[in-house]
Amino acid sequence: MSTQTPQAIRGTQDIFGPDAEAFAFVVETFERVRKLYRFRRVEMPVFEKTAVFSRSLGETTDVVSKEMYSFEDRGGESLTLRPEFTAGIARAFITDGWQQYAPLKVATHGPLFRYERPQKGRYRQFHQIDAEVIGAAEPQADVELLVMADQLLKELCVSDGVTLQLNTLGDGASRDAWREALIAYFRAVKGDLSEDSQDRLERNPLRILDSKDPRDKVFTAEAPKIDDFLSDEAQDFFAKVTGGLDAAGVSWTRAPALVRGLDYYRHTAFEFVTDRLGAQGTVLGGGRYDGLMEALGGSPTPAVGWAAGIERLAMLVGERPAASLTVAVVVEDDSIMLKGLEIVSHLRRNGYVAELVASGSPRKRRDKAVKLDPECIVSLHPRYVERGFQISTSGGDDVSRNVDQLVAAVAK
Repeated sequence: MSTQTPQAIRGTQDIFGPDAEAFAFVVETFERVRKLYRFRRVEMPVFEKTAVFSRSLGETTDVVSKEMYSFEDRGGESLTLRPEFTAGIARAFITDGWQQYAPLKVATHGPLFRYERPQKGRYRQFHQIDAEVIGAAEPQADVELLVMADQLLKELCVSDGVTLQLNTLGDGASRDAWREALIAYFRAVKGDLSEDSQDRLERNPLRILDSKDPRDKVFTAEAPKIDDFLSDEAQDFFAKVTGGLDAAGVSWTRAPALVRGLDYYRHTAFEFVTDRLGAQGTVLGGGRYDGLMEALGGSPTPAVGWAAGIERLAMLVGERPAASLTVAVVVEDDSIMLKGLEIVSHLRRNGYVAELVASGSPRKRRDKAVKLDPECIVSLHPRYVERGFQISTSGGDDVSRNVDQLVAAVAK
C-alpha cells in the first residue's frame, strides 16, 4: 500500500535559511527596542475561550464570523486559537490582577491564526510583535508607542518608503455623533452600495469608509468627516499627539479615512504603510481602545497598542545571511577528538562563533574548513601534542592572536 508524503497545511510555511535569519532579526530588534522603552515581556496562551474574542472583536466582524479557528474541547467548552493579541492581554489584565501595575507597558510576540485566503504576506498561521500601554489615558502614551514603532522600523532599516498615517476617532460623544451622520448619509444611497456595505450600514457604518469596493468609493469621498464632530477635548487630545510626534521628530500624515469599526476604539488610530508589499501595504497598525475592558466585563480602563506582522517586516528586511564563522577548529586526527571538543567549547563560551570540523576523511578536513570561509582556522594534530600542544592558526592577525591565547589556555 502506497503512502502519500504529508504536505504543509495551506496557509502555513516552513521558514529556513536567509528567510529565517530575517525573521529572527525582526524579533531580536523588537526585543532590544522594547527594553529601551521598558516594556515588560509577557507570554500569552495560544488559545482562549471563544467569548474573549467574540466579545472583543464583535460577533459580526469578518474575523469572528468567518476567520477564527474555533473548536470544542473534551469538556464541551468552545475555545479559539488566538487571531490577535490584544483581547488575551486585556483578559489577563482583568483576571490576573495586573491592575496593580497600571499604567502597564507590555510587549509580546508569537503565532496567531486566521482562516483567510492566503496571499503574499498573509498566512493562516502568521506571527506578530505587539506592544500595549494599559491604564494610561494621557496622549503621551500614544506618542510613546508611535515613537517606539518609528524607532523599530528605522533600526530594522525598513523605514524608507514607509509612511505613518494618523487619524483621530474622537471621544465617545464625538464618535457617536459622527456615526449617526454616516448612517444618515449612506442610507440615502444604500441601494448603490456594495452588498457588504449595505449589511454594515446600520451596525458598523465606519467600516464603509475603508471599503475597497469601487461602488462604495464613489460615495466615501464626500461622506461626513470626523473633524466636524470633534469635541474640544478630542481636538486637544489629537493636538497633543501630533505635537508630541513633531517634538520627537516622527513624520506623519493625516489620513481622514483611517477608521476602526469597533465601538470601543477612541481617539488615535494609525498605520505605518508602504507600497513595497503590493495590496498588503500595512506593516504596523494600532490605536487607542479605551472601551475594550468594559466590553470584556472589566472596569473602565484606557489603553492603546499596536501590532506588526513579522512576516511582512521580514519581507521588507530581505534575506539575511547566517552568522559569519569566526573560527574553524580542525581535528586532523581522531585520537585528539576530545581535545578538539574542549577547545571549540572554550571558544564559544568566550563569544566566538566556532565550528568543529571533525568528520569525513582526516586528510580532507582542512579543505572542508577552508570552504566554510572562517576568519581563522585552528588545526589540531598529535604532533602538536608532543611539542606541548602548540596550535597552528591562520587568519587575520588580531583574530589569530586572540584565538591563540584562548586555545593555549586549554591546550596546556
